[in-house]
Amino acid sequence: MAPGRRPSAARRRLSGAAALALTAGLGLLAPSSLRRGLAFLPPTAVAERGLSATAAAAAATEVEGRSGLRRPAVLSTLAAALGVSPVLPVQPAGALFGLNDFPAPPDAAEPPPDAVRTKSGLAYKVLTPAECSGSDCKRPTKFDKVYVDYTGWQALDGKMFDSSVQRGKPANFGVGQVIKGWTEGLQLMSPGAKFRFWIPARMAYGENPDNGRPGGLLVFDVELIDIERGITPPPAPPDVEAAPADAARSPSGIAWKVLTPGKPGFESFKVEPESSVTLEYSGWKADGELILSTKLTGKTAKFVVKDFNIKGLAEVVMLMSLGEQRRVWIPATLAFGESPGGGLPGGPLVFDVKLAGIQ
Repeated sequence: MAPGRRPSAARRRLSGAAALALTAGLGLLAPSSLRRGLAFLPPTAVAERGLSATAAAAAATEVEGRSGLRRPAVLSTLAAALGVSPVLPVQPAGALFGLNDFPAPPDAAEPPPDAVRTKSGLAYKVLTPAECSGSDCKRPTKFDKVYVDYTGWQALDGKMFDSSVQRGKPANFGVGQVIKGWTEGLQLMSPGAKFRFWIPARMAYGENPDNGRPGGLLVFDVELIDIERGITPPPAPPDVEAAPADAARSPSGIAWKVLTPGKPGFESFKVEPESSVTLEYSGWKADGELILSTKLTGKTAKFVVKDFNIKGLAEVVMLMSLGEQRRVWIPATLAFGESPGGGLPGGPLVFDVKLAGIQ
């Protein structure tokens, strides 16, 4: 690639079926609703991808990109199954350690004392500063796409397991579509910078992963070449951490505030468990991290209330009137729990939700 020249890349847009499946992957829909969503696809398309409704709803199979660059299991499995190609070609994660492999850095075994450590446990050093300074530096968000050159080693034995540098072609992928250590680390960088990252096992593939994936502490040298901006996500509410004192509360522990009242004259249109509702929503964890939003797809979402897996959201929607918008604080017990696993968000959740339709 010529210096300073930005690689071309086609933006992908999710189909209505894919958007429905992604929503199901985060647990807003039960498996029965996912099966209805799969009806958008021809039967042959589902069969060719080896997708069963149960497997998709569980999202237990991880779509693999290049080793060192894994997509989150829940979102990517469903997206790929519905025909959204992985950003990176699917290939075996295990690499043959050949004579042309790059040797591991001398400090690969563990982060040196002068490495910066974040709260999550990620450690890094700046090998080459960015080509900018101060406010002129731009950094990617998890909704952006990046172009990078990288090489990865296992800290335990110094074996190189993947390298775009060795292949002679920079990699491009979504910041939010890789292992946790990459997602966090990339957002610390600006174009032109080269960092060395020490990523603990819990932010990568674990201590003893299967399918030939690298285990334990991983070390990456990463150069950020360019950023392709994605959709601007909705900002977290200022009161995302906790419901304010003037919020209404239910006996179950849910709190809410009415942001926009419902349409006059439609108060008699009640939402029941069997109702099919059309919603516009954005959801965040208590730390302000966006987990899901219809604004990212530009489309509303349609659900049957009884199929909601977030029980707290179902409870509040049944209290709303047509056109009403509420901010809802849902305790972990009425969401996915504190530590649900499987890529689902844990702890209390906050949703801005608008009831756009009732059937």
